[in-house]
Order: sequence, then structure tokens, then C-alpha cells
Amino acid sequence: MLAKWINGEIISVDSRQCYRQINIGTAKPTDEQLRDVPHHNISNLDLSEEDSAMAFNGRAMSWAREIEERGRTVIFCGGSTLHLQSLIRPLDDMPSSNEENIEQLQAEIDEHGVDPLFERLQEVDPEYVSGMNDRNPRRIIRALDVWMQTGKPFSHFHNDKPFEQPENMSVFATHWPRKMLHQRIEDRCNEMLENGLVDETRQLLESGYSPDLQALQTVGYRQVIQYLNGDIGREQMEKDFKTATRRYAKRQITWLRRWPFLTWLNCSENSHEGLLETIQHQVAADMNKG
Repeated sequence: MLAKWINGEIISVDSRQCYRQINIGTAKPTDEQLRDVPHHNISNLDLSEEDSAMAFNGRAMSWAREIEERGRTVIFCGGSTLHLQSLIRPLDDMPSSNEENIEQLQAEIDEHGVDPLFERLQEVDPEYVSGMNDRNPRRIIRALDVWMQTGKPFSHFHNDKPFEQPENMSVFATHWPRKMLHQRIEDRCNEMLENGLVDETRQLLESGYSPDLQALQTVGYRQVIQYLNGDIGREQMEKDFKTATRRYAKRQITWLRRWPFLTWLNCSENSHEGLLETIQHQVAADMNKG
């Protein structure tokens, strides 16, 4: 509705919707929605490819220029925190990978598993950990590698400047009362499971994709893989899936609250029309500031 109202095109700010092979667990737009409004950063990478906030930012800025050249409005939509932050504030340069560090850290994971390194990262960089939605070994190794090289937390390279509202950009986030939010999460997880999340994951593993791939460490896929491996039962898998999703939503909210210029949209007390009106007024006010 918003995209049609402002003649917009959507760039997905979701770190997983960019992968072609994972659809159900990433809640991609439907075929009808994709036909209705142009979307970008949807199904443009293979599951085996690695991605990052910096790589996303490069793609997003290129798409944004093309959209503006067509005389249309850019709408960034999604909740992957580091990807969002890359749009709010440019990412600083950071050192290239140190192969010695990488080999050492990987050897520790091979011997003891990922949990000890995750706990170490939590000690040296709790802010970065707060924005993670999984225990992806590659992300943990990279963050610790940067810390070992520089003595600075990985988040330092994302957070070295004060938060300021970008020029010609209005920023919104949806707000739901806690009880309603948890119910919506419960319903969404149930819907994914009913729509075939387990079968989708099984087919990916049977096709030869490694369960250790960055994309398959996502909430939902990670719990289903544990279930398919026989590590947990079906009931525990569903419970863990919903618990992990609630925790991630909580971290997203905490992250977004650091941005003083963000406008919260009260979704429980407003109709679609009311929310559109709020957005319209706030966009006008932000444009007048300039």
C-alpha cells in the first residue's frame, strides 16, 4: 500500500531474503506482491555465497540510484540490524582477514565447538553480539580476528560516529504491545512450519548444501536442522524456534531505540490509512528540516 501510494520501489534490508533457495523461512514477498511492486535484494545470491552488511550496502546504493533516476521513491524495508545501520551511517574501513588468526580460531571451533568462541566474543564485543541472530562461526571468527588485530571490538568499526538522521531519509519502525508481538511471532512461526519449512530445509541438505552455511544458521533453519539431525524432537524444535525468534525481536527493538530520529508506528491502535497519514506527515516534516 505504501509503495503504491508514494510510487516506490522496495529494497529488502533482510540478510537472508537475498538467497534464492530459502523462501519459507525468510518470509519472502509473494509472487503477487513481487508483480505488484518492484523489489530488490530478493533471490539474487546463491545459498553458497557469503554476504555482508558492506556488500549489501554496495548493492543497495546502486539500486537506490537507479530507482531515483526512474523518478521513483526508494523504500528500504527489513530488520537485519547491521544492514540497516549501514544505510544510516557508512561502515568504516576495517583490516583484511589475518590468515593465521583465522586458522587458529577455526582450529578451536573444530576441537571445542563454536560456543567458547561465542562466549569470548560476548565478553569483548557485547554490542556486536546483541545484533546477531545466530552463532554463525564465520561471523564470530571474523569479529574476533578484527579484535585480535586491532584491540578494538568489531562493532567499533560500525559505531565510531554519532547517530545522525541521513539527509533526505525518514526512518520508521513498527511497534506492537509485547503480548500482541509475541502472538504474532507465534503465528508466523506456525505458518512457516505449516507451509513446509521442514521439507524445504530437508531438500536443501539432500541437495548437498552444508548445514554450516551462513544462510542456514538463521533462526528457524538452525532449529529445523537440529531436528532433522535427531538432536532434538519436533516439539522442542518448535519451542526453540519461537523462543529464538522472540529473542531476536527483542534485540532488534533494543538496537533501534538507539536512533533518536526514528518514528515509531503504533500498529495496534491505527488503521493502515492512519499509519500512512503518520508517515506522510513525518516525511513532510523531515523534508522541511532540510
